[in-house]
Amino acid sequence: MEEERHTERVYAIREGETLELQCLVTGHPRPRVRWTKTDRQGESYPHNETLRIETISRHQGGRYYCKAENGQGLPAIRSIRVDVYFLDDPVITVHQSLGEAKEQFYFERTVFLRCVSNSNPPVHYTWRRGREVVSQSSDSGVEIYEPFFTQGETKILKLKNLRPQDYADYTCISSVRNVCSIEDKTAQFSLSNRTAPPSIKLLVDDPLVVNPGETITLVCAAAGGDPSPTLSWVRPGGEELPKRSTAKGGTLSVPAVTTEDGGAYSCVASNNVGNPAKKSTTVLVRGLRKGRFWITPDPYHNDDNIQIGREVKISCQVQATPPEELQFSWLKNGRPLRSSERMVITHTDTDVSPGTTNLDIIDLKFTDFGTYTCVASLRNGGIPEISIDVNISSTTVPPELTVPRGRSHLITQEGDTVDLQCLVSGKPKPIILWSRAEEGGTAALMPDGSAQVESYDGVLRISNVTRDMSGTYRCQTSQYNGFNVKPREATIQLVVQFPPTVEPVYMEVRQALGRAFSLTCRLLRAHPARLLRYEWKLGSRLLTVGQLGDQQDETYYNVRALNREGYGEYTCDITNEAGAGRCTFLITGKAYAPEFYYDTYGALWQNRPRVYGFKLQWTQMKPNIVDRILAYRLGIRQMGQSRWWEQEIPIEGTIKNGELLTYNLTELVKPESYLVRLTPITRYGEGDATERIITYSGTDCVCLCLGEFQCGFEDEALCLFSQDKTDDFDWTRHSAASRDTKYTPNTGPSSDHNGSKQGFYMYIETSRPRLEGDKARLLSPTFNTNSKTASASSSSSSSSSSVANHPTYCFAFFYHMYGKHIGALNVFLRQKGQTVTETSVWSLNGNQGDRWRQAKVNIHPTSAFQMVIEGVRGSGIEGDIAIDDVTIEEGECKNPPPNSESLASPSSPHIWQLSVTIILALIGRQR
Repeated sequence: MEEERHTERVYAIREGETLELQCLVTGHPRPRVRWTKTDRQGESYPHNETLRIETISRHQGGRYYCKAENGQGLPAIRSIRVDVYFLDDPVITVHQSLGEAKEQFYFERTVFLRCVSNSNPPVHYTWRRGREVVSQSSDSGVEIYEPFFTQGETKILKLKNLRPQDYADYTCISSVRNVCSIEDKTAQFSLSNRTAPPSIKLLVDDPLVVNPGETITLVCAAAGGDPSPTLSWVRPGGEELPKRSTAKGGTLSVPAVTTEDGGAYSCVASNNVGNPAKKSTTVLVRGLRKGRFWITPDPYHNDDNIQIGREVKISCQVQATPPEELQFSWLKNGRPLRSSERMVITHTDTDVSPGTTNLDIIDLKFTDFGTYTCVASLRNGGIPEISIDVNISSTTVPPELTVPRGRSHLITQEGDTVDLQCLVSGKPKPIILWSRAEEGGTAALMPDGSAQVESYDGVLRISNVTRDMSGTYRCQTSQYNGFNVKPREATIQLVVQFPPTVEPVYMEVRQALGRAFSLTCRLLRAHPARLLRYEWKLGSRLLTVGQLGDQQDETYYNVRALNREGYGEYTCDITNEAGAGRCTFLITGKAYAPEFYYDTYGALWQNRPRVYGFKLQWTQMKPNIVDRILAYRLGIRQMGQSRWWEQEIPIEGTIKNGELLTYNLTELVKPESYLVRLTPITRYGEGDATERIITYSGTDCVCLCLGEFQCGFEDEALCLFSQDKTDDFDWTRHSAASRDTKYTPNTGPSSDHNGSKQGFYMYIETSRPRLEGDKARLLSPTFNTNSKTASASSSSSSSSSSVANHPTYCFAFFYHMYGKHIGALNVFLRQKGQTVTETSVWSLNGNQGDRWRQAKVNIHPTSAFQMVIEGVRGSGIEGDIAIDDVTIEEGECKNPPPNSESLASPSSPHIWQLSVTIILALIGRQR
């Protein structure tokens, strides 16, 4: 298949309908099909020939690619663009300008009515005032235009210097001109002297401070606007309202409020006049969290220890909502502590969040040792207070951080649990922060995906260690809940050992007896990567052992001549301290599966009314890899039943690669379907089986064994004739009594071939939108020839059979070619062997007069065949071509008319007044 370069294939579909794209593929072996779509996500679809998307949305439009591959040559790719058509309801918005506006554009009182509707294809707008269409030509007081920046999306109706008659009902009609049967949509707006943009007022405190668990109710009301505006509540940034909340108009209720529900809420009023009105309030849910402390020994002397006579600073920090309600108090040994000359209590500005309080103890004395408590609370209560105890004593010392002896370099194995430990001393004991050291200038994440992990006991436990967790880990003291001094830190190197990773993990190797082969097990990575041993086994039997060199990354095992004991499972284990990696090879003599040839025609004719036959064709995948195939086991089961019938198909000689094998199935009951299973057999035993379903189709094949086929197109089934799906238009079945010739009276027949106005015939309608050169192709049923030699015609050896070995048939039909714009009528013989060929057997051009004429031509099919009747449109509308009473008879044509051609030999054509050409074209296998 080749990509179409000059014309883009486009499929249009209405939004909400079901898209179904079918990729028709040929090729042997049966190609594997995959659908993809080009967009940012690079969407991929199931591996089916048919792509089905139910309720398609506008975002699913785009270019879809069908890729087929079967391992032979390059993949075949076809694409089609899917256009999803839609039309949203239009929305009318109104904007007013006042005379005192400074911009020159608004010198007069002007009203703009803007209509917007999203669509594909671009929308067409129409404005109405009352029942009349508004246009600039009919009313000089209006101007209709599309702003450049919204071309095709917005249509503005400008009412200049507003007049009394402009107060009216306006309708905007949006239309995509009935594309995909999408009907027009409308929107209405009543413009009056009361029309005004919305305004609102909030009936709630700002901010609104509540305690957790309470129910909050936010209310806003419209203060003005005509039409009456609609009210809604939103959160900034598109954040969703709380799931528990209920909104009704301008009232929003949130029960059992939590801290997560805090934040800004906005009431929006809209009536499509001017811009929406918006007012916001903030909900503050009272709370205290993240209480922390730190001790700063003597801020003025660079000392990490607390000393008598020096200064000590204790800081306490809490996050509060609302921050201005935060208040601190200090206790010493449980008694209230007030600020004095030696005990200085300070607080940060309440607007600073989180809030901080400091206690400076100046000229530390022995009597100052004790427990200091920082108490944080909210002024209006309702929230439990937070208390933080800090001990200051002679034993209060800054932290020291060390790694236990022998624990700074840890070696563990993949899958284990390992504890990384840092010993911390000091009082109070600080929190330990764990992180990973930067590697290559980038910070590595911790095993849980975070940048930093807190530990209160100095231990970091990692479960189910993986090789990616190797590296340097850093522990350090935090600057809170301890001393405010330079952090102490230490590092631990973690080494994760893992077993060798090898390839292939599993491979099936098919071999014939007596042949040599080699197996390779390749090392990809391992830790440690030295002192690696390998061990080859067949089943439980040890074959060989050894050690990989420092620069060696693979090991081999060679078999000089395979015997029956050599079949089985070979394993190669490459081992280090952490374990082993295993390569597994299954050596088998099983034959590969046969591959059904699906492009053969369907049912075979049998001269019995209740049964049919089928020509089963297949090739053998890699037939020379294993021992010669002796036979195939054929199994067949009627669908819906459980019983299998089996028989063997013996094979003489050696099957060649790509050779097409054939077996005729008979006695199949109409119209049942059957499951067929084919299994190759060698001296090793049974190989891989392949299954396919045989389906009866009464339209697939017609027999010529009785010697004659006739069709006058009198029934709607058209004698099993079908339209070619690859042509430009179709043949039409008509009778002269029903055909309308009002527009093209000087062309086409006035009756069928027998002179009956009620009789039917087939003709091509060449009126618009047909163009010169457009083709309509009518396909006959598929015929089986009445020849013993023909049954083997699809095998590879039959291609050299001469025409003389096959029967001759006479193909005859009546044609009517009347009109001054008549194009051409062509007949082709299409044969179906391993490939499908088309040969031109008859052709005629131009006006032949207002009468029916007969054509006869001898054909010499060598395999199953179809007749193709092609009508080509001429230069104008008076070019209708008709055919009637088609026959195929065994034997040569008798008394052929002078304008028919009997091709007795393809190598010696005879030329009459009509042009006869023979074209042999390979067009690919039948779909």
